[in-house]
Amino acid sequence: MSGTNGGAGGAGHHTDHEGALARLGRACARHRWRTIAIWLAAVVAVVGVSRVAGGTLVDDFSIPNSDAQRAFDLLDERFPDRSGDSATLVFAVDEGRLDDAASREAVERALAAAAEIPGVESAGDPFEPEAGELSDDGRIAYADVQFDRPGFEVPKEDVERLQEDVLAAVEGSPVQAEFTGAVLAASEEPETGKSELLGLIAAVVILVIVFGSVVAMGLPILLALVALGTGLSLLMLAAAVTTFNTVTPTLATMIGLGVGIDYALFIVTRFRQALHDGLSPVDAAAAATATAGRAVIFAGATVAISISALAVIGLDFVTKLGLGAAITVIVAVLAAITLLPAVLSLLGHRIDRGRVPFIKVQDDSYAARQRSLPARWARLVTRRPGLSLTVALLLLGLLATPGGWARLGSSDAGSSPTSTTTRRAYDLLAEGFGAGFNGPLLIAVDQRGAPGAAERLVERLRETDGIASVRKPSVNDAGDTALIVAYPTTPPDSEETADLVESLRAATVPDTLAGTGGSAFVGGQTAAFEDIAAQIFSRLPIFLLVAMGITFLILSMAFRSIVVAIKASLTTAASALAAFGVLVAVFQFGWGSSLVGLDTTGPIESFLPVIVLAILFGLSTDYEVFLVSRIREEYVHGDEPRRAIIDGVGAIGRVVVAAALIMAVVFFSFVLGSDRVIKEFGVALGAAIVIDAFVVRLVLVPALMWLLGERAWYMPRWLDRLLPNLTIEPPVAEAAAGSAAGGAAAVGEAEPE
Repeated sequence: MSGTNGGAGGAGHHTDHEGALARLGRACARHRWRTIAIWLAAVVAVVGVSRVAGGTLVDDFSIPNSDAQRAFDLLDERFPDRSGDSATLVFAVDEGRLDDAASREAVERALAAAAEIPGVESAGDPFEPEAGELSDDGRIAYADVQFDRPGFEVPKEDVERLQEDVLAAVEGSPVQAEFTGAVLAASEEPETGKSELLGLIAAVVILVIVFGSVVAMGLPILLALVALGTGLSLLMLAAAVTTFNTVTPTLATMIGLGVGIDYALFIVTRFRQALHDGLSPVDAAAAATATAGRAVIFAGATVAISISALAVIGLDFVTKLGLGAAITVIVAVLAAITLLPAVLSLLGHRIDRGRVPFIKVQDDSYAARQRSLPARWARLVTRRPGLSLTVALLLLGLLATPGGWARLGSSDAGSSPTSTTTRRAYDLLAEGFGAGFNGPLLIAVDQRGAPGAAERLVERLRETDGIASVRKPSVNDAGDTALIVAYPTTPPDSEETADLVESLRAATVPDTLAGTGGSAFVGGQTAAFEDIAAQIFSRLPIFLLVAMGITFLILSMAFRSIVVAIKASLTTAASALAAFGVLVAVFQFGWGSSLVGLDTTGPIESFLPVIVLAILFGLSTDYEVFLVSRIREEYVHGDEPRRAIIDGVGAIGRVVVAAALIMAVVFFSFVLGSDRVIKEFGVALGAAIVIDAFVVRLVLVPALMWLLGERAWYMPRWLDRLLPNLTIEPPVAEAAAGSAAGGAAAVGEAEPE
């Protein structure tokens, strides 16, 4: 915001004309113990209530107005006894047959043990001749263990007891037992402990190098952990009143940990600079909040809003994924502008304690910045701006190329590590009953007024290419609804299976039931993810318009330049396309897949690209804000446009690099988990941050702004009058204190004068 000129105050003084952020930072700094106590009480209360009243995570993939959803709704309405989920027990022997005496006895013991588990209504018998649950060679069989409730309501200890009791029953026999099914899937939680630890260790190393002080290093880590713990607890409280996908906390952790550390890094750096230039701890905290804190608010708001824009896709679970991540971002921003100033003023000059040997203390003087590696890099890029721009664009295009062959769908247990029981069960079922057995198509038939419609459809399906087998239809008590289970000849994640679903819906099913008065809907997981992909593609233009529009408006307000805003939107889209290309190359083409712990390729999760795009539009704006605001500061304080680029990159480049490295390592560390979806998020977001920070922000942006010159700051007068006057620079009065104290250099924002 622009303000009227106020008188300069000496170090330790302030003016009545301070802006709201400076007053907030000063109040938190002066009343530090009160602020810390309020935060401590709030964190304890939120975490405590969450433990007692927190909700349960549910993988609910509702898809409004889709064929798969209509199938689910019809079965849910007409088959009231289908309220529970099942676990599937898979048995196998290396030699002989399962119906040999010794093996059969072991299987029957296992099924008897399964029937004793609380909540189990029935356990199937793979040896019934009509059930078709024993493979032709007799080596592999399966049985469904039916529970009386949905999988997410089955206590985890009951699922663990099921596995333990079944394994104990077959111990000492030649029978191998594995587990899969909806109940198992609902009880599995992504393991991220190692990922979080590795991310924190990497952050510690980078922060020690940046600050050279153990105390200063610890502050961003502490703030991120407090914000993350509070945000995740709020998420679980929200889960008590609505549904959140099981992957939501992991995604929220990835985003919350990264932004929490980065936001604190910028504010702590700004505080230390102000402190070293003569401000008192309280004034330094107020100045850091008014400057770096202002950019943090802009950046955090953009992240939260762009992620929340996922609501336009129209898929509830996608919206909730975004909202879950937005919660941790909002908490991180609040902690950075309130809790952090209190802790900083409490530490004061002790923030430099714990000096690390062999780490040189950073000299933030203007002369030193001109000799710094970022400044030398900026001079190199801008010496040949046309060449730099061309190389950056070619690299982005090369990385984005594999995305042209992307295939969206759903990964299944076949892409899990072989160390998991669900993967071993998947492989055994595919071996014993065919490649498509793990992805059955569930066809719901409404035969009110059309008796025999289901049988007619079964006959046609058995003659259809791509269908391996079809079960006898299950009919409800009223006789007006039937369920047909059809098994494709191809795996559930194959393109052929997707084509089969489309063919069944477009021709086979409607042609067969034409004139009967009956109708049928093709559902099941494979069909559902095809519908999700179709829904996302249909809404993608609207989402892009909203996300890019949000970025444009916020950056137009921040920098009073439509050129900077348009550039940011387009370059962010370029980063996203390049990262998507890397994702396809690794997970679909298999290039370097062993490095992320995969032994098989498959489609990209249909909902993942749009979520990554939303997150990236927010996160890349962080670096745009911190980098370009520092360039703008040099420009508005007298540098000619091109000189401002070198001075700005020299001042902020080191911290941007550190922040990007921290966030990238946090994201990449999540490939250590076993869940394929989490690996995809980790690779996509990690690659996006590396590409955006090192190719786009430190090469493409300086080169482009150098070529644009004065035009980079163009703003139409009518739009300038229309948009709220909320710029990155603090009011002149806020800047006065720093000038009297020696002109502390800002980190990404205007410095106090």
